[in-house]
Amino acid sequence: MMERLKLPKGIQTFEKLRNEGCVYVDKTKYLVDLIEKGSIYFLARPRRFGKSLTVSTLEALFSGKKELFQGLYAEEFLNRPNFQPSPVIRLDMSRVSTGKGIEGIEKSIQHQTFEIAEKLEVDVSKDLSEGDMLSSIIMKAAKQYRQKVVVLVDEYDKPYTDFVNDSEMANKVRNVLRDYYVQIKANDQHIRFAFLTGISKFARMGVFSTLNNLEDISMTLKYAEICGYTEEEIIRCFPDYLEETADGMAISVELLLERMRQYYNGFCFDREAHSRLYNPFSTLLFFSQNNFSNYWIESGSTRFIAEYMRNRCLTVDQFRNMPVSERFAQSPGDMDSTRPEGFLYQAGYLTLRPGISDFLSLDYPNTEVLNSMSELLAQNILRDSNDDFTFCRSDLLKGLMNRDYRRIIGALNRLLASIPYDDFSNAARQSISYNDYDFDMQEWLYRSTILAFLRGCGVVVVAEMHTNKGRPDLVVTYKGQTYIIELKVADGTKNAEKKADEALRQCIDKHYTRPFPDAACLCLCIDNETRQIVASRNT
Repeated sequence: MMERLKLPKGIQTFEKLRNEGCVYVDKTKYLVDLIEKGSIYFLARPRRFGKSLTVSTLEALFSGKKELFQGLYAEEFLNRPNFQPSPVIRLDMSRVSTGKGIEGIEKSIQHQTFEIAEKLEVDVSKDLSEGDMLSSIIMKAAKQYRQKVVVLVDEYDKPYTDFVNDSEMANKVRNVLRDYYVQIKANDQHIRFAFLTGISKFARMGVFSTLNNLEDISMTLKYAEICGYTEEEIIRCFPDYLEETADGMAISVELLLERMRQYYNGFCFDREAHSRLYNPFSTLLFFSQNNFSNYWIESGSTRFIAEYMRNRCLTVDQFRNMPVSERFAQSPGDMDSTRPEGFLYQAGYLTLRPGISDFLSLDYPNTEVLNSMSELLAQNILRDSNDDFTFCRSDLLKGLMNRDYRRIIGALNRLLASIPYDDFSNAARQSISYNDYDFDMQEWLYRSTILAFLRGCGVVVVAEMHTNKGRPDLVVTYKGQTYIIELKVADGTKNAEKKADEALRQCIDKHYTRPFPDAACLCLCIDNETRQIVASRNT
């Protein structure tokens, strides 16, 4: 009986993955195609989406490590009579130290560049600037090995995006990187192939402005699946893990795939919005832990994205189904000038969906990202105390589980009391304008904030669910308990009781609970002056 292949959790080195008997989803057909065309390529993908593994695979290919490619698409390419290995210059810009100012960044790049010279046994002076050192390595390596060199740059934008909330420092770093990367263009005659990856296109126009021969394949349909897993690849490459996970959850493989599709699938990287991909990191940890959780966003620092959203007073729902042009999909702008939707799209928190007419639309890729962003928003609102979100979440979940309406309302009131109302008003106006919502700004603000909080607490919640009689504001499910929540807003407490009665009549007359056995109606009226729930009705 064949030993089951291991899950390649956290492995970003192709050679280690192959030598340690791990599952490898074969992407080498895309790499061979790129090599045969020969050019300078750029690929943007979100964090932990397989970029580093792609770079490592290219390094092994060009180094001629044939034993690693047995049984893969690239095996035939390496066995061609005319194949010749090439010297490889691989730069991992995530290793650049950014904590000691611009001089520290320059010194860190210089140190890494000199390490490459030592690895290739190329003699260069330590007194050269980082850019001149890279240029010297390219020229001398090509001459020494009598082969054009290959240049691979991983996380090209990491030193730049570390300063996403400091535009002055970001611009200084961009100038350093531009002077460094320009050496790739300057030494084009000595380069066989170049491949650069990063999270965003933020710096592409600024940093790579001199690379006019750069081919951006980030949103090309042909290469949309170069990183990430398709559902077909998961079924084909992880059959044992699918069966094991389904058995552990006491469900069928088909139902497991349906739930995985909703929770982890949905990333799109083509201008036609056809592709649908799983994040490899989340998929592998899901199979390892047999639990639906928000692995991707929890795996890295969310400080910068939390600060970005807080500084701009952004909500979660304002970006749902937002129409964008095809031009936006290809060139969403630079970090210090793009609108928030451009920033979140490039960072991987929003993805493309088919739109109307000539437009596309933006939305969150899947439940994992939507819930994670909702939790960030709730933590931003409840930021007076580090423990406030945890306490508020605990109270809400206990209330939902036990149908303790007083506890539920208490948790929601603590949330509402923390809303920086004036700051969020502009976000509300913008979302209503984009999405043609038919309710007033105040109602939208309260509804979207409560919705984000519920999602961030891990509660299953659907907004504006269509029934044959109407659309309840929120349908909430937790631990077998289902609630229909209807929200109303009153100007002062005088009309609150009346509006709460109206909400209850609406739930009853429109039979909102009918599709949900044993569901309860919880009708809440918020006083717009105090921003508190001051009246409620329930069934």
